Amino acid sequence: MARLKVYGIARTRAFRVLWMAEELGLDYEHIAIETGAAGARQPGYLAVNPNGRLPAIDDDGFIMWESLAINIYLAKKHATGTLYPTTPHGEAKVVQWSLWAANEIERATNVWSFHAERLPPAERDPKIAAAAIELLTPPFRVLDRALADRPYLLGDEFTVADLNVAAVALRSIAMDLSATPHYRDWLRRCYDRPAAQKVSRMRREAEADASIDTVREAAKRNRL
Repeated sequence: MARLKVYGIARTRAFRVLWMAEELGLDYEHIAIETGAAGARQPGYLAVNPNGRLPAIDDDGFIMWESLAINIYLAKKHATGTLYPTTPHGEAKVVQWSLWAANEIERATNVWSFHAERLPPAERDPKIAAAAIELLTPPFRVLDRALADRPYLLGDEFTVADLNVAAVALRSIAMDLSATPHYRDWLRRCYDRPAAQKVSRMRREAEADASIDTVREAAKRNRL
């Protein structure tokens, strides 16, 4: 059987798919290509993902892009009844939370991380970081309320809904989340999982190797 191919260096949204592949225990090939002209804009990769963005997968000839959609596909294919729910209501909630995360928290979380951590100190703007926190306060409260009486978004067990939202919320680990303790504790539970720990190490190594120009370019693409 052909191996799953996961395209994208671990500091990009490929992190999310790598986490899912590890969570599922899949035998996969990680093709750690770079962003931009050095990788994702090369003709070979554009033949896989014409958007020139990371990640993408090739699952025995089935090509897919969009990280959260990929994770839903992989969970349904390999883990229906565990990571993927078996009921229409459960499926709907997976889609709901995944789209919600992309729409409500993704950009502001990334913007905050650039101006609080990732850009050189002289290039950070505290006002932009503060504006990002202001935008994130309402959705983080939504998550906090949703997790007040349950350990995970769909109930007692970790699912692809948790993985997708936690992966989008990655950068918020470094924020002060004391005002939303249920959300804070849930995020820690998600990232304490062995698969998350392994891929987080991959991400840190990839970030350590990134040039400052790469960070600046990413910051330009993520603005409030």
